[in-house]
Amino acid sequence: MDQATTLPPFAAIVVAAGKGLRVGGDTPKQYRNWRGKPLIRHSVETLRAAGADPLLVVIATGAEDDAEDALKGLTGFRFEEGGASRQDSVRAGLEALAEEPPAKVLIHDAARPDLPLEVIQRLLAALDEHQGAIPTLPVVDSLAVASDASTMAGKADRETLRRVQTPQAFRFEDILAAHREWNSQTDAGDDAQVLAAMQGSVALVQGDERLKKITFAEDLMDTAGIAPFRIGQGYDVHRLAEGEELWLCGVKLEHTHGLAGHSDADVALHAITDAVLGAIGNGDIGTHFPPSDDQWAGARSGQFLEHAVKLAEEAGYALGNIDLTLICEAPKIGPHRPAMRAEVARITGLGEDAVSIKATTTEKLGFTGRGEGIAAQAIVALHAAN
Repeated sequence: MDQATTLPPFAAIVVAAGKGLRVGGDTPKQYRNWRGKPLIRHSVETLRAAGADPLLVVIATGAEDDAEDALKGLTGFRFEEGGASRQDSVRAGLEALAEEPPAKVLIHDAARPDLPLEVIQRLLAALDEHQGAIPTLPVVDSLAVASDASTMAGKADRETLRRVQTPQAFRFEDILAAHREWNSQTDAGDDAQVLAAMQGSVALVQGDERLKKITFAEDLMDTAGIAPFRIGQGYDVHRLAEGEELWLCGVKLEHTHGLAGHSDADVALHAITDAVLGAIGNGDIGTHFPPSDDQWAGARSGQFLEHAVKLAEEAGYALGNIDLTLICEAPKIGPHRPAMRAEVARITGLGEDAVSIKATTTEKLGFTGRGEGIAAQAIVALHAAN
């Protein structure tokens, strides 16, 4: 049974308006990749699948392009502009829902991408008896109270403390009223504190370790849940024609004929590119660089391979090795093999010892045997980046 059908109707707000720069770099962490896709996309996909309707994604002013790119291809949600603080952003989302108020709403941080459906079920069920509900986990480490001088000033009782996660669930009218009435000069730690300040009842439900918040650069490098290695295969053919340049493995060869194609027709790099894309299940070279697009006319195929390698890295993989076979009667590949290996290694960032380039003929059989074209077959191995 679809788990979404077991859930009562609910709305959801994904809060993604923060700067998110503690992970390093200039791009907010919600638009950085985690396990192969933008951080924000994980939560939006999960909440859509769970049946959240309406679903609002609250973003910072000026972040529309990044947000649209991160959620490209998804439907069933809309953007709302946030404010200067997280509390302001949540308030903006709640006010946007107020025109057609839902009965229940989940408020979730985009920085917590791994959201189990079981947690959503527990939160919504708790709203039958409480105005709010939050997922929590026990504190397992000993705790100490620190003094201003960074010395131990006392003991904290971990038995009465809980680690709080999101999403947090609320009866919509209650949380909206609590935000409207909040008049403190300081920001609340979370939305549950806003409701509790107005004497609202907040239930504690079982959270999940999977709901870890992505905070630092090393958190983005988590490769759990992806295969330790992948294999991809690519095959390509181009016709030999007079008056064309002959490019193989990014190296220009002098020959009576060259390869015809929309780009530079480098059949070797095309095969390797398709092998990398195949290994990560991300289409083929025509998907990313369609021959119907004039901007790729005469383009160097090295940029196609660079793009595929980047996509593999974003998916959490690094190239291990490349095994390429060129199939042709002429030109002779042997004299050019060292330059070809060096160029493929440069493009992919591999050592030359991880790049194998072989050549064979078909004993005068078929189109390659008749000198009508050149074929290439490539196999690549990818391994989890860490």
